[in-house]
Amino acid sequence: MSGIEDPDDELSVTPPKQWATGVPAVAHALGYALEQTSLRRTALTLLTINQTKGFDCPGCAWPEPAAGKRHRNEYCENGAKHIADEATSRRVTADFFRDHSIAELDTKSDYWLNQQGRLTEPMIKRSGGTHYEPIGWDEALDVLAAELHRLDSPDEALFYTSGRLNNEAAFLLQLFARAYGTNNLPDCSNMCHESSGSALQETLGIGKGSVSLDDIHHSDLVFVVGQNPGTNHPRMLIALEETKRNGGRIVAVNPLPEAGLIRFKHPQKPRGVIGRGTKIADEFLQIRPGGDLALFQALNLLLLEAEDAAPGTVLDHRFIDTSTIGFAEFAEQTRKVSWDTVTEATGLDRAQIERVHDMVLGSRSVIVCWAMGLTQHKHGVPTIREVVNFLLLRGNLGRPGAGVCPVRGHSNVQGDRTMGVWERMPRPFLDALGREFGFTPPTRHGLDSVDGIRAMRDGAAKVFLGVAGNFVRATPDSDVTEQALRGCRLTAHISTKLNRSHTVCGDTALILPTLGRSDRDVQAGGVQFYTVEDSMSEVHASRGRLAPASPHLLSEVAIIARLAHRVLKTTPDIPWQDFEADYGTIRDRISRVVPGFEDFNARVARPGGFRLPNPVNEGTFRTPSGKAVFTCNDLTMPSVPEGHLLLQTLRSHDQWNTIPYAMDDRYRGIHNARRVVLVNPADLERFGLADHDLVDLVSVWHDGRERRAAGFRVVAYPTTPGSAASYYPETNVLVPLDSVADISNTPTSKAVLVRLEAVGAA
Repeated sequence: MSGIEDPDDELSVTPPKQWATGVPAVAHALGYALEQTSLRRTALTLLTINQTKGFDCPGCAWPEPAAGKRHRNEYCENGAKHIADEATSRRVTADFFRDHSIAELDTKSDYWLNQQGRLTEPMIKRSGGTHYEPIGWDEALDVLAAELHRLDSPDEALFYTSGRLNNEAAFLLQLFARAYGTNNLPDCSNMCHESSGSALQETLGIGKGSVSLDDIHHSDLVFVVGQNPGTNHPRMLIALEETKRNGGRIVAVNPLPEAGLIRFKHPQKPRGVIGRGTKIADEFLQIRPGGDLALFQALNLLLLEAEDAAPGTVLDHRFIDTSTIGFAEFAEQTRKVSWDTVTEATGLDRAQIERVHDMVLGSRSVIVCWAMGLTQHKHGVPTIREVVNFLLLRGNLGRPGAGVCPVRGHSNVQGDRTMGVWERMPRPFLDALGREFGFTPPTRHGLDSVDGIRAMRDGAAKVFLGVAGNFVRATPDSDVTEQALRGCRLTAHISTKLNRSHTVCGDTALILPTLGRSDRDVQAGGVQFYTVEDSMSEVHASRGRLAPASPHLLSEVAIIARLAHRVLKTTPDIPWQDFEADYGTIRDRISRVVPGFEDFNARVARPGGFRLPNPVNEGTFRTPSGKAVFTCNDLTMPSVPEGHLLLQTLRSHDQWNTIPYAMDDRYRGIHNARRVVLVNPADLERFGLADHDLVDLVSVWHDGRERRAAGFRVVAYPTTPGSAASYYPETNVLVPLDSVADISNTPTSKAVLVRLEAVGAA
């Protein structure tokens, strides 16, 4: 491997940016691409990414415009960097693993591990071994199959996936797990949008968003709550700019000012290159972390009071009376909301909330978008239920320009759930799966990610198979998670690149290298394509164009099919070999199991694919009552004792999920370092700290146990007073396994109670 070094932290700080994207974003993307691979390879990927005959960007789940309306360069800076990272010319070979012990690799940073390049052949760490060594595919899969056969119960195995997986492979994975006998199908959604699914399923009868890209473009008012589009899904800024140009307005709600929500410079438009760009947020509510429930309760109170003052002019009584239940109870509770409590929880002036209320009154259609700033709180589910209450009051569901919009990160995390990757799939899905394949799927609920870690920790789970992703760095309580995985008899990871999960090994460990999203996939039935579902329920084809990184790679479909064939043989009678040869045969079976996928092969062959039906948009609510549900949610907020701050974990701009592409976060003005903590200057003064002081972050929880992230530089930053922010996965160690959202079991990574302990202090 080339001389990639593990970078030293040499922090430098510049003022935070007041705008996002523009020419610098193009330069950064191209610069990173050319560091990774050739100009020709870069051009091939960038001209085919997100095109109707190309491949889907793995970077996020934001949808593309309709076929025929896409730009020739239909990608963002972070998408271009992500695909360059996958298309890299760097390779990790058997020689690399011979030269580096697992113990040595375990000391390396996430950045260094990722920069080594693409994995090229199967590797095994045998029991008692210190290094990975080469292994053939047949033997590797035999080792894994043998361990699955050895288990006393199928429930001692975990089958984890991230949202990078395609629909066809996801369907096969859940089919294999259930035919094997378990619903232990944890996935990355357990750590991010599980709160969204729980709240929306309860209130609307479906755990997905209801809006389309066209709805965003033509909405009168869009709330962007607890998310940072400029870093996490930059193409959303293009949609928000279109909203503004069509006369819509935008409210940003976030504890930190984010450059992309201040002003956006579209790099493909003259106004974004030589002009000032477009102001995005008409109102910025710099809220305290966890105060969003109180904010929406206050807005709901103001709407009720406005209706009282002008009966019949504010609320959509026809919609409420015919399509909802629970309004009277909700209204009674909401009228008891205290403005003193709202002010305490949000940190906002009543006058600012009332200005936003006036914007709501002046809007015929309203959309609320959100991400982990809402979901990763203990009261994340009640908060999203309150968002639904807010939209129900004025009938902002099931009509153009209005609805709920949980903005998901992984490119196919929503599709994986649709395909059945969930530990609690409903009985109708399981019954349809059993009828199609002639077996009885287990009905007892399986383990999600948090409960899966607990099971490994306690010895109740002994085999872990991770399909895509970086489980050990995506999960909370890093020390406990690592100990749990190391206690397994076998850990196996289907991966494209090296990451920290490969250094945290069970007694036996396998690395099973797979094709990337941009790689050409040729099977016995010819060149294959697969499908993905974006954040707005659009399903479309993805076709890789690059020569695979190694002749020894298998597709995820092939790996799962070959493993399943070894484990299950012919019981039940599932044609695993046919599935591997021709992915169209998988889609045929999906069309008979998954609602909305009828005639799958024909419909996905159309340019741009098709959109799945959403019953909410048809006026149908699949709740027990058949109506949308108003809920009563107690107004709760995080409690922060004296001497502490409420820390939220977040990404840097040069980062994709757990993997940093560089040591910079240039929109926030952080350069050459990641172990930093952003703190309001008033809090630094209150704690007697100075800018750039070295501190340990210490979290203390109800169990009395301290968790420590050592050696962070303090950076004065305009965060909400009383709060702080720092990058994950470096701070995951601070989040206890048992600190989870009510109902959804999502880790509370946006509400970590910490104190800053000066290094060298007593």
